[in-house]
Amino acid sequence: MRWIKASVALVAVLAVLAAAGFWVLTHTRNGQDWLLARTIPLLFANQPVLSFDGLRVFVCGSASPLVAPGHAQSCVAVLAGRDLYVVDAGAGASRTFQFAGESLAPLRAILLTHFHSDHVTGIPDMNLASWVGGRAQPLTVMGPTGVEQVVAGFNEALGQDYGYRAAHHGVEFLPPGFASMVAQPVDLGVVIEQAGLVVTAFLADHSPVAPAFGYRFDFRGRSVVVSGDTIVTDVVRRAAQDADLLLHDALSLPIVQALETALTSAGRSRPAKIMADIPSYHAHAAELGALAESAGVRQLALYHLVPVPRNYLMRQVFLRDLPADTVLAADGMVFELPADSTAIVIHEP
Repeated sequence: MRWIKASVALVAVLAVLAAAGFWVLTHTRNGQDWLLARTIPLLFANQPVLSFDGLRVFVCGSASPLVAPGHAQSCVAVLAGRDLYVVDAGAGASRTFQFAGESLAPLRAILLTHFHSDHVTGIPDMNLASWVGGRAQPLTVMGPTGVEQVVAGFNEALGQDYGYRAAHHGVEFLPPGFASMVAQPVDLGVVIEQAGLVVTAFLADHSPVAPAFGYRFDFRGRSVVVSGDTIVTDVVRRAAQDADLLLHDALSLPIVQALETALTSAGRSRPAKIMADIPSYHAHAAELGALAESAGVRQLALYHLVPVPRNYLMRQVFLRDLPADTVLAADGMVFELPADSTAIVIHEP
């Protein structure tokens, strides 16, 4: 009995000491500084990936314009060797990339599939982050005809910002000549051929948006296809032929129809009309398994999700007509395709 009382007393003393120590660390200047000095370095424990022997795909944004808390809009980053390319740059995509400890310093170009807002509004953040990160040339933004207007608008809107930052940090650290982006209109076919990487643009059907592109990356025996926004077409099927990884936009028709019905019943006619309109220009999830199988795709992954599933039920509905190994991409997910191999390593965020 005496031993039990002593043990209880010891536990109580230790609890008081622990509480006192916690209070000192979090409520006093010296304690806060001591704790900061030991915890902040943990944020930078993982070194950014600056090269990969093969293709490394990072999902910067998996959402569509529909509200999706905690998800950035459409963006896929592809690292081929030492060169980084980004397909589209929706709102929040740069933050997702940087929060994961990734580096934008190797960024060579942004490839735009089309000019919907959820594919372009993150461009200035990508430009700033890569400039600050040490990008050694102006950022090229590639895309269909019309990319010149998009880039010129961002450069004009942010011209003063570029000047402020160069003046503050110094022109040696932030060369002003690297701040303004350069537009490069591209057509269908090979748009990049460099250091063993071949990037091919193909036509997407996102009518009334025209033209709209998708992109295929081929590097050291590996291949990745990013659809952009499109319905299922023979052009997409041919572009994805024998690809290792197909990242395809996807709409869940049952969920969108349920949302339309609920919004109509609630008297919210405007968002209900949006739900009625969007199925006509996105691939339906139920169609994509057959597309991947007929094209000989090794791994199907869905991104630009319409809408992003918010719970287990919605996730099951999204996936119910798809092959069992289909991946619903999430922000921060990584696909690694080592060179001259068939392996596909998937890292959850």
